[in-house]
Amino acid sequence: MAWECEDIEVKEEKSDYSDVDENASTRDYKQTRILDACSRKNIHVLQFLAVSRGGFLSDAIRRQAWPVLLGVNVDDHAGEKVGSDSWKTLPRHRDEDQVKLDVDRSFVYYPNDDTPEQLGRKKSELSDLITEVLRRQPYLCYFQGYHDICQVFLLVLPPPLRATAMARLSALRIRDFMLPNLAPAVAQLRLIPDILHAVDPALCAHLSRIEPYFALSDTLTMFAHNVQHYSDIARLFDVLLAREQVFSLYVFAQIVLRRRDELFEHDEPDMLHFTLSKLPADLDIESVITDAASLFTAHPPETLRSWRCSISSASTLKTARDVRVSAVQDLADGHAYFQKQHRELRWAETKEKTLKIVWANRTVIMAVVIGLGAIYFRDAPVWSKLATWLVPNGYF
Repeated sequence: MAWECEDIEVKEEKSDYSDVDENASTRDYKQTRILDACSRKNIHVLQFLAVSRGGFLSDAIRRQAWPVLLGVNVDDHAGEKVGSDSWKTLPRHRDEDQVKLDVDRSFVYYPNDDTPEQLGRKKSELSDLITEVLRRQPYLCYFQGYHDICQVFLLVLPPPLRATAMARLSALRIRDFMLPNLAPAVAQLRLIPDILHAVDPALCAHLSRIEPYFALSDTLTMFAHNVQHYSDIARLFDVLLAREQVFSLYVFAQIVLRRRDELFEHDEPDMLHFTLSKLPADLDIESVITDAASLFTAHPPETLRSWRCSISSASTLKTARDVRVSAVQDLADGHAYFQKQHRELRWAETKEKTLKIVWANRTVIMAVVIGLGAIYFRDAPVWSKLATWLVPNGYF
């Protein structure tokens, strides 16, 4: 019954926000509704408000909405000015050298009005934030671009909430990217051609000459690596945190669909890859979000071929399908899913190595099999006939 009531609220809000404009009264009313949903931890309503024009409107409101969506208990941090420094005594994480290199080249696009001293302090805070998350969750593997996500959280959230929010995002929402290799991330990319094929088979066929690796940078970093305007990335984070994890792939697919004419001007695979790996400078974030939501509704992930055959049941795309569920999961749940995915990766690697060894030694293996068979079935001439047939026909 509780969820039915929330559904009624959302239906009511659709009439209020279906075409939100910039007048003060509309913004004030929407702000009131967001803050009310935050106070009641009503994720269902926040999900709709995040998609509607303007998202959560301001960083002041995001400081309340994002923790709710990530399941951060703000009361646990009430009164804190800074987080605990106990992480500094923990063992060094294996990836800290790479963290330092990435932090040194952070804050490229924003903020653009800081003094060198202010920027230096932000980089120091960013380094501490990333290092704390990794030392407290040492099983996670750092990936290049993780710092792009962290810097957005650093700019929006107050210091006491940052590490907890990033730890939950890392373990429960972007865990696929923090495994020992990128196989789960690549599996996610396979969904993009499926989405494109469902909407525009001709465009999908045109792009089939290249692998969907062009989307890796944006999907890994929640678009934070390539979006150059702070207001745009903060707005985009509103919806990516509010919707299930697979939604970022629909956002990317929608961007591709909007570039259809431009893409058909290129035939060379290298040029197609280059074009798709860079976001257009004039990207209309609001329109992309609205259209991506419609795209998701028309072609939900369970209708996609790769969803059924390529995405692990332990992938965040499936374990974080319901944001309300992931918000109440704890870090131990994320660790357990990580271990399951890690076992799957090791099994896949072992199987691949075994197949390569078998193929490389196929002549010897078959000779042994035929020899053993000839000994065991010494009165069955079929074995010698099999050997004389296999060799001339090019099997060995």
